[in-house]
Amino acid sequence: MHLRSVALAAALSLAAALHSETLLILPFFNHSNSPGLDWIGESISEQLHDSLVSDNLLVLDREDRLEAYRRLDLRPGAELTHASIIKLAQTLDADVVLFGNYELFPSETPKEQSKGTLRITARTIDLKKLSEGMEFSERGAIEELVPLEVHLSWQALTRLNPGHLPPEQEFLHARPAVRLDAVESYIRGLLAPNAEERRRYFGKAARLDEHYSQPRFQLGKAAWANKEYRTAAEWLEHVDRSDPHYYEAQFRLGLCRYYTADFAAAEQAFQTVVAVFPLNEVYNDLAAAQSRRNQIDAAVANYQKALEGDSTDPDYHFNLGYVYWRAGKFDQAVASFRNVLERNPNDTEATLLLGRALQQAGPRPGDTRLEARERIKIDYEETAYRQLKAELQSKH
Repeated sequence: MHLRSVALAAALSLAAALHSETLLILPFFNHSNSPGLDWIGESISEQLHDSLVSDNLLVLDREDRLEAYRRLDLRPGAELTHASIIKLAQTLDADVVLFGNYELFPSETPKEQSKGTLRITARTIDLKKLSEGMEFSERGAIEELVPLEVHLSWQALTRLNPGHLPPEQEFLHARPAVRLDAVESYIRGLLAPNAEERRRYFGKAARLDEHYSQPRFQLGKAAWANKEYRTAAEWLEHVDRSDPHYYEAQFRLGLCRYYTADFAAAEQAFQTVVAVFPLNEVYNDLAAAQSRRNQIDAAVANYQKALEGDSTDPDYHFNLGYVYWRAGKFDQAVASFRNVLERNPNDTEATLLLGRALQQAGPRPGDTRLEARERIKIDYEETAYRQLKAELQSKH
């Protein structure tokens, strides 16, 4: 991915504390001898991931981890040997791996009707130094799993990024409690083997706790994948700003608004994202929404920003040429369409529009073939941007 140097310099000032090491978090291993509690290991991993990403650590996504499991023929959920943990981290180019286990003991306060006392133990391995960090743990009633996970995340942060710690109470307060049954449903949704089961579990989690953001993101993402744009937008617009998926949710919300012809709302969503993550694809889609609103100058400026980031992409050249052509700026349109054809000689649409621009023939009333031809990007590369930004930050 190419990044515009000017945008990157601006973005660096927004996240000066970004940690430059890549962190892999594994599901914690179940030492409770109760298979029905296997979901807790994934829950701990998810909470750690979300908390640490929210505090600007560079953490590998769950999808990356699962792909590495497949590559190494490891069974998700199985307890890994020390050697397998190191091999998994090396496969993903992780600098640090965070993992651990949990055990369930009889309740220490039987009068309070607790189902047991949970002990979570975590440890790290520094792959650069091939050394293990000290263990740290949390202990409490199983019903208090979420607060235990949040405080474990705070402990992890004190070890992984001690130079940029927020106040402890501020950290804890920013992660309000979620109903345990909602968390269980959400995690079971992540672990479900098919899309129908996932949506059922995520829907249950969202109903159980109306303030629980993560299942709303997953439901929105699933609806988006099925091209159910209005349904997806209803979920995505309720993803909380504290959710680490917030900007991806805003990007997909922008796409949903675009495909349902609400171009003003699409522009607003893309503006929210690009203010923090100046990604080429977001500039492109922002410009497309502005083009649909006949904001020609703004659209041209943002297509040019996308091109500054990646001049090799023919779609960016096409979109710039198309908005010039619509505006009657035929010389500029000719240059842009020729740039498209240099990169993709088989682009018949660019060939047609080049011919029209050479003839200085603009849009014709009723010619629907050449209406709304903006090319939209649907891939969102926030993780790659974070990684590159972290590398550049580490060199300053």
